[in-house]
Amino acid sequence: MTTDSTALLDRYAHAVLGVFGRPALVLDRGEGCWVWDVDGKRYLDLLGGIAVNALGHNHPAVVSAVSKQAGEALHVSNFFTTRAQIELAERLLRLAQAPEGSAVFFTNSGTESIEAAIKLARRTGRPGLVALEGSFHGRSTGALALTHKAAYRQPFAPLLPGVAFVPPGDIDALRAAVDESTGAVVLEPIQGEAGVRPLDTAYLEAAREITRAAGALLVVDEIQTGIGRTGRWFDHQRADIVPDAMTLAKGLGGGVPIGALVTFGPENSGRLSPGQHGTTFGGNPLAAATALAVLETIETDGLLATAEAVGEHFAGRVLALGHPLVDHVRGSGLLRAIALTAPVSAIVADSARDAGFIVNPVAPDAIRIAPPLNLTIAEIDLFVDALPGLLDAAKESA
Repeated sequence: MTTDSTALLDRYAHAVLGVFGRPALVLDRGEGCWVWDVDGKRYLDLLGGIAVNALGHNHPAVVSAVSKQAGEALHVSNFFTTRAQIELAERLLRLAQAPEGSAVFFTNSGTESIEAAIKLARRTGRPGLVALEGSFHGRSTGALALTHKAAYRQPFAPLLPGVAFVPPGDIDALRAAVDESTGAVVLEPIQGEAGVRPLDTAYLEAAREITRAAGALLVVDEIQTGIGRTGRWFDHQRADIVPDAMTLAKGLGGGVPIGALVTFGPENSGRLSPGQHGTTFGGNPLAAATALAVLETIETDGLLATAEAVGEHFAGRVLALGHPLVDHVRGSGLLRAIALTAPVSAIVADSARDAGFIVNPVAPDAIRIAPPLNLTIAEIDLFVDALPGLLDAAKESA
């Protein structure tokens, strides 16, 4: 790291609230699946802003949409609407295969989408919420109440009351936890921050049956798994279910902040009436126009199939290495985790960064990738070819 990088990081430490610790790099620019730091070193970005940069960096469709909309209108307030906002809502409802009477509320982030879902659940008249152990739904106080990790929750207790946590995959435990006081069950089809841990389709189908029988809502958190990340538009679509609500963010704007709450059917869409919820920036013209460009590009470029094919290739190649530190690869599409046989993920991630690859040690024994959906096989092979050396170095250091 050069003097310039060190000086900038020192300035960061004196000016930016230290909730993220000291950053590993000062990034300067990006192109496709690659980024460069201020020292000119190039890295293959296999994290994609944590599943945000769906089209990578500096994609022509995103640049064009941002530039065009910036020259027209950036913000109009939600006393009014725009063509882009309407078209984006219609496109999301089509991709979600939502029934007639469904609707979209736009937000600026995933945690805001969860907050909207909590208010939707409260409008059932039932205060209880059920979430899963290992869940991560955001860091605002409402979303944090649904987030299981104690280290995130304890400094801010007491949180929103009435939240029960059940083990993921345990249908009997879920059935026992949902009763006449439950407003909603909130779950991620793949628990991203828990180490990329998928819920199987039988569990998703059971969750739908249990909530419907009890009169509770089923809210699927697709903030990390949605917008083509797993090789389908929304990961819950691998199961034969229609949820009551779905939360989105991350990849939707391709790097421009935007989120959404999608309500399925007229009953759920009518639960929040005028004045009961709102946002200043949600669905603004810039974010909506950019999100439309992202969705259009994913569709026209066939990136759902690309995500599935490249993800399967990655998993197969990693397993074929036969390295003693690799236990298995889990996840779908281009949301994957290499499960390790020892808690050395931080060492592997640091070594990978030194070698020019950005990956995430999402758990002590798991390395997560969530790269742009237009990642090529040739690009992911660069990382897999380097992986044995990275794992060997971690094994020696452990």
